Amino acid sequence: MQTDPTAPGGGASPEVLALAKVVARLRAEVADLEGLASVAGVLERARGVLMAQEGVSADAAYETLVRRADSRGTTLMEECWVTLGGIRPEPGAARPTIPDPVTGPVTASGRTTPEGAVPALGPDHRPGRDGPDSRTLPAGLAVALTDARSTDDAAEILHEALRLPLAVDGVMIYTLGGAGRLELIGHSGVDEALAAQWQDIPPLSGVAALEAITSGEPRWLDDPERDAERYRLIGSPERWPTRAWIPVPGADTVTCAIGFFRKSATPFGDEERALLRQAVRVCGGPLRVFEHRRAGPADLDVTAVQSILDAVSGAVILLAPLRSPSGEVEDYRIEAAAPESVDVAGRRGRELVGRRILETYPTVAGTPLWQGYLKALDTGITYEGEPFSYREVTAGVPETSVYSVRATRLAGRLVVSWIRQDTTAREVRRLATMQRLGNLGWADWNPATGTVDWSDQVYAIFDRAPGSGPVPLRELPRHVLPDDRPVLAEAVRRLLDEGAPIDRPFRIGTADGVRHLRLVAEAETDAYGATVEVHGFFQDCTTQRDAELALRESERAVLVQRGVLQAERAIAARLQHALLPIPEQSIELVGLCVDIAYMPSDTGVNVGGDWYSAIELPDRSALFVVGDVAGHGLDAVGAMAQLRFTAKGMIITGSALPDAMDRLNTLLLHTAATTATMIMARYSPAERRMAWVRAGHLPPLLVRGGEARFLPLLEGNLLGASFDSVYVQDTLDLEPGDHLLLYTDGLVEIPGENMDRALDRLAVAAAEAMGGEAPDALARLLDALHPTGQDDVCVLDIHLPADAE
Repeated sequence: MQTDPTAPGGGASPEVLALAKVVARLRAEVADLEGLASVAGVLERARGVLMAQEGVSADAAYETLVRRADSRGTTLMEECWVTLGGIRPEPGAARPTIPDPVTGPVTASGRTTPEGAVPALGPDHRPGRDGPDSRTLPAGLAVALTDARSTDDAAEILHEALRLPLAVDGVMIYTLGGAGRLELIGHSGVDEALAAQWQDIPPLSGVAALEAITSGEPRWLDDPERDAERYRLIGSPERWPTRAWIPVPGADTVTCAIGFFRKSATPFGDEERALLRQAVRVCGGPLRVFEHRRAGPADLDVTAVQSILDAVSGAVILLAPLRSPSGEVEDYRIEAAAPESVDVAGRRGRELVGRRILETYPTVAGTPLWQGYLKALDTGITYEGEPFSYREVTAGVPETSVYSVRATRLAGRLVVSWIRQDTTAREVRRLATMQRLGNLGWADWNPATGTVDWSDQVYAIFDRAPGSGPVPLRELPRHVLPDDRPVLAEAVRRLLDEGAPIDRPFRIGTADGVRHLRLVAEAETDAYGATVEVHGFFQDCTTQRDAELALRESERAVLVQRGVLQAERAIAARLQHALLPIPEQSIELVGLCVDIAYMPSDTGVNVGGDWYSAIELPDRSALFVVGDVAGHGLDAVGAMAQLRFTAKGMIITGSALPDAMDRLNTLLLHTAATTATMIMARYSPAERRMAWVRAGHLPPLLVRGGEARFLPLLEGNLLGASFDSVYVQDTLDLEPGDHLLLYTDGLVEIPGENMDRALDRLAVAAAEAMGGEAPDALARLLDALHPTGQDDVCVLDIHLPADAE
């Protein structure tokens, strides 16, 4: 058979019992939260009172309630009851009543009052009526209790609220007084003679109210014969066959219980018991306020203590003991704290106020510190404990700290101060980590005594065994490379003799090679200017120095490469200008007006391979060529020149256009590792006929009569791609007013845009710009298209004037 370790005499240790009580109290507080919605009206009403009295906003009224509760050491709800308790009814005003759902508002004595005094608290149990409502009853009770002025008022309001819904015929309220005696502080539905007989109950066994208070659990009495054998019953067993004693949850410990008496022999059901518990929780706030008034003012002004602690340096707090009904200390609550009070979790100053020791630091239970608190509280002898370690897990990370604690009694409380002794060790660890991550270490020299102190990281930087000891400052130059020795020696001399600070790089030799170090130091001098101490640090800058050198080499290489590219661009540009002279105005060629536009790319440092040719042939015909060599730079310009002059030579010597294109394809396949697109056209002025052939190039665009259309996309692969390429010739008869555009892809190409859409844009813009006889038609087209400048642009506008014969 197992024994409950938390039960009295169960064999549990004192610290386990203490923690078990904390857990039980926390469970009770969780139960209190369930009834929070029931008392929301109390808070709203208290806020309304302050808003009316002081003329402030709702938020300001709430802050006032919180501030008053904090200064008086009460809960927010208790402060609400205090505020509402200060409102006195007008002389001759009727006492608030609890309404009867059928007959209207009545008091416990049966007197009817005007309607609308208090809202209904819940339905009754008569036939055809609904069961008790767990939402409306506590809420209505909370509102009604705001008019209570004493514990007797609270008992009568509670009786009236539960008389019909739960068939409660009597209510008695007991509080735990000195020496464990029970005192009747309120009653309703119980005659005065019986109340006087049970006004004061000694700490006897078999008292249900006392058991409910000491255990913190309700006592349900619904078997008169058995209950009479076990308990000392108030009145005869037959008078109230069903009874209940429910403890009132307290801010610290349970000191009060409420008894409910029913003439019916029907036991309280589960739902009724839950409603009774809620009603008791709602009554808790007013009862604690009334008890606070009965007890008189506190023996210590906590607000004054907090004001004193606000001006105190160091970690100091004020602890109030929380005692059980038997007088034993169960826990301590922090009532005031100095601003520099910091615990292991980093909570500081007033963040600690209101916390309980065993809740916040559970492992303190049963320790010498706990016993020291008790001894100081009982005897008044100051407790000064030995340093101890405290371990707490915060956010999943264990934190261990070492403390020295001192506790002194003050007006039934404890003033506790402490020193955290592990702070220095923690700072040392942080400093070591910083030195390791920063690859630096500190050093101190005392020229007068000759003492030198190095951190561990300095030995690692110098690749020196700690057993060899540190190096005196004057001897430091002998450990650096010869080239750096004179400069460092002079800097050290000025530091020691004149107190001049030093920030000097130097190099040393180690087993791993040369290291680049840096010394930063300053001197402390006496009244006569003599150096008495030198403090500084060494830093290993080898990695940074290597990175610097690599960066310089990279920059040098970039500069060289940039120079080469700029020279190449200059040469290519000169060659391109020599090969492609751009006329400043339109040229006349065998009856045609030809406008030429060439715009090099504005990105990169290389020139492109776009080119054109417009010449008159010996037989008085004209040759027009537009091409685009893949790539940039001298290679592209060289391939462009080769194609341009070869094409011109073959056509002059009588080659047909397809044959010339085929030979150019063969030429690129054998002589250049590149490709090119090209359009070649030959115009015969007698017939006004333009014959043309293409090699992978965009189709020519014809603008006639204000409309633009592309010529058929003839067969013909780009040059230099395949030996099997076939080139087909087509012809076009020009009419007066026609414009024929030969162009490279830079005119219309936009990154990410489909080429079909780009050509549509070109056709629309060309029809608008070249629909008439304006001499600047090509310029207007370029303005409309706004080429991106990411590629070279070359355009030939071949125009047959409208007045041509």
